[in-house]
Amino acid sequence: MKNLSLFLGCIVPNRYPGIEKATTICLEKLGFDSTPLSGASCCPAPGVFKSFDKASWLALAARNVVLSERMDRDLLTLCNGCYASLNDANRELKKDPALKNETNGYLKEIGLEFKGKTEVRHIIELLYEFPGPDKLKSFLTTPLDLKVALHYGCHLIKPSKERKLGDPECPDFFDELVEATGAKSVDYTDKLMCCGAGGGVRSGHLRESLELLEHKLACIQEAKVDCIVNACPFCHLQFDRGQLAVNEEFGTEYSIPELHYSQLLGLALGASPAELGLEQNGVQNLEFLAKVYEISAGLR
Repeated sequence: MKNLSLFLGCIVPNRYPGIEKATTICLEKLGFDSTPLSGASCCPAPGVFKSFDKASWLALAARNVVLSERMDRDLLTLCNGCYASLNDANRELKKDPALKNETNGYLKEIGLEFKGKTEVRHIIELLYEFPGPDKLKSFLTTPLDLKVALHYGCHLIKPSKERKLGDPECPDFFDELVEATGAKSVDYTDKLMCCGAGGGVRSGHLRESLELLEHKLACIQEAKVDCIVNACPFCHLQFDRGQLAVNEEFGTEYSIPELHYSQLLGLALGASPAELGLEQNGVQNLEFLAKVYEISAGLR
């Protein structure tokens, strides 16, 4: 496997830098050689942008992939949407010579050329393969006594014929990675349902977006978990800031903590909650924070 270039996307550096810090901590502790992807732009977003102007979407996505090619590194994403955009563009350009030539016509204007010599990985897909759930356990210093509601997110498992990560209707690869940290992945109603943010819904139809989120939060709360764990900063934003908006819109009182998987894994690898940015969320559940600080200090 090649070394990695880290594609941060838009939301992580602008809203949740703790996810970036958590990811770099995890990659270092697991022995990966990674470095930020210098000069990266937005992926761009896979749903709306691709639907309106595929040629521009391909050119912008290919530009990011080419930057990683020039570094001779595989491109690593932390986000389901970025993964969908960059992975799908990379695959389409590799298999379609005419599309590749057309896209390279645009890239030539800025002195770049897509060659198809690198892979695009999602951090969950990567860790499921290297080192894998079983071997991952050998790296732990702080097994986590936590009950987790896991949110896969849409683009991590669909389109299923391209993702090839098990049964798309009943996936378990992410659950295995969660449970490798010592946490318990708790099943709940409508676990695979969308968070309500993607496809422009959060931006263009906020009320409907919050209705979807409220249903999902109700199902999660019924499962009596310690926290939600996701693999996508946009889903993270929806569950976190969106949770506050749900409370304001519907008069609810949800206070369910939200972690990106890199933050959960970081805790299990011995990093402190402060290092991992757990206090940067809008939802601040003091009972949960006290619990993870006690786990981090070896008091639980």
